[in-house]
Amino acid sequence: MRSEITATAFLLGSVLALVSVVGVVPTASAAVTAGADEEAGRSAEAIDLDRFMGRWYVIGRVPNFIERGHVASVNDYSLRDAQKVAIRYSYREGFSAPQEQISVRASVDEDSGNHNWRTWFYKVVPTHSRVLEVAPDYTWALLGYPGREMAWVFAREPDMDPQLYKELATRLREEYGVNTDKLKRVPQHPEQVGKLGFEVPNQR
Repeated sequence: MRSEITATAFLLGSVLALVSVVGVVPTASAAVTAGADEEAGRSAEAIDLDRFMGRWYVIGRVPNFIERGHVASVNDYSLRDAQKVAIRYSYREGFSAPQEQISVRASVDEDSGNHNWRTWFYKVVPTHSRVLEVAPDYTWALLGYPGREMAWVFAREPDMDPQLYKELATRLREEYGVNTDKLKRVPQHPEQVGKLGFEVPNQR
């Protein structure tokens, strides 16, 4: 059976932390950026954890060696306890491939307005991730990782209006310093495969 791996905002950060343990040392600039993000989180509007829970579709992301080629990517969040969250990530390697899942636990920093999260990869390696911004009606969310080399666009529905996606990508670039030249849309439907701006699945 295929080894289960993950690739969403919080779970991916955990994988990268594991990589750093075995030999990749974070740069000083990434550490400085992470600190700046934490400072920003103290003044940003607080995230309502109850409203944040539920299903989020991965609409867009900066491709990386963990997530690359995944389609139909979905995250399900549920509160386990105060400031404790269970995350289940589901994805396919291609639309004809079976669905795979992995579960992760996370804790949320209340002092950051619930923007800063710590997750554990296979319950062992902790790392930090961040909810950058959430729509007033909680229909979309922008997520990031310290160093700003990665980012994700989430939505409550599998489809997003192209103009809204463009606006959110601009926001990631101009307000959060993300290199959106690498941002790709994630196919949520078979007919999206091969279209301009969409990531190519691992399996056709």
